[in-house]
Amino acid sequence: MKTNMTKIAGALLFFAASTIIIVGCKSKKPTPIEKQTGAVEISIPFSGSEFQTNKEYFRARSSGNSIDMVTAKKIALQNAKSEMAGMIQTTMKKVTEQYTNQRQIGNQQEFNNKFEELAREVTNQSLTDVAVVGEKVFKETNNTFTYWVAIQASKQSVLEGMNKSIGQNQKIAQDYDKKKFEEIFNSEMEKLAKERSGN
Repeated sequence: MKTNMTKIAGALLFFAASTIIIVGCKSKKPTPIEKQTGAVEISIPFSGSEFQTNKEYFRARSSGNSIDMVTAKKIALQNAKSEMAGMIQTTMKKVTEQYTNQRQIGNQQEFNNKFEELAREVTNQSLTDVAVVGEKVFKETNNTFTYWVAIQASKQSVLEGMNKSIGQNQKIAQDYDKKKFEEIFNSEMEKLAKERSGN
């Protein structure tokens, strides 16, 4: 009888110890910042590498909040497109500057201005063709909706749009080396991908 009681007590003790270890492993230890400030880390949707700009795609993510879910979605899309527009225009500006510096062009300033004008047109066109690659909706405690969206536009579509626009402008087309422009563009996309990935 005594032996049975010892076995039962031992089993109960083992079970209790196992439970403490399992629970202890599952509980998340607060980070130093959380300990100091009481702040809580929040996971941002679409923060994985598949949602980051890479050598082939311009990508952006953003959120919108409203009492109306449709309005929250519109705000999120507008914010994401604004971020992407800035990214494309900055990249195109760098490409244009490098391209004109490497070429012997008569009126360089005029060429630059026209190129930037075409780049803005191509950017606007690219934003109408973006693909939504992720959507999440959260209902907040105050009964508003927070909508998260991730979008992308292919590098190739931006480049093709630029080539097409330049082809339709005779003044620029005569000083345009398509192969050289694409080389610089691809190089800038690689730099942008590294910046965005943090490498």
